[in-house]
Amino acid sequence: MFRVMLAGKIHRATVTETHLDYEGSLTVDADLLEAAGMVAYEQIQVYNVSTGDRFETYLIEGPRHSGAIALNGAAARRGQPGDTLIIATYHLLPEEQVPPHRPRVVFVDEKNARLSSA
Repeated sequence: MFRVMLAGKIHRATVTETHLDYEGSLTVDADLLEAAGMVAYEQIQVYNVSTGDRFETYLIEGPRHSGAIALNGAAARRGQPGDTLIIATYHLLPEEQVPPHRPRVVFVDEKNARLSSA
């Protein structure tokens, strides 16, 4: 049996910009992606803490240390600059790997600078 487990999370990131006329995705600072174990074009779940909205899209790598969190394309309709997001990835784990599993969680400040990782 397999279980769907949280793999990585960027906790309480702040939306910095939106781009409606774009092919679609979420742009995230490369440093934050790396710290959370996420990669460009990976499917993500996005939870908008400010509005309660939830949606899925994929990641695009933004400039390193830029603090970029940009909603693009249709996702630009799901939030606005200043909104707080939780960005999460999940993976399948066999039952025997569940007990020792720990996700990579990245905490950020209001400017999306990394505070800590767990």
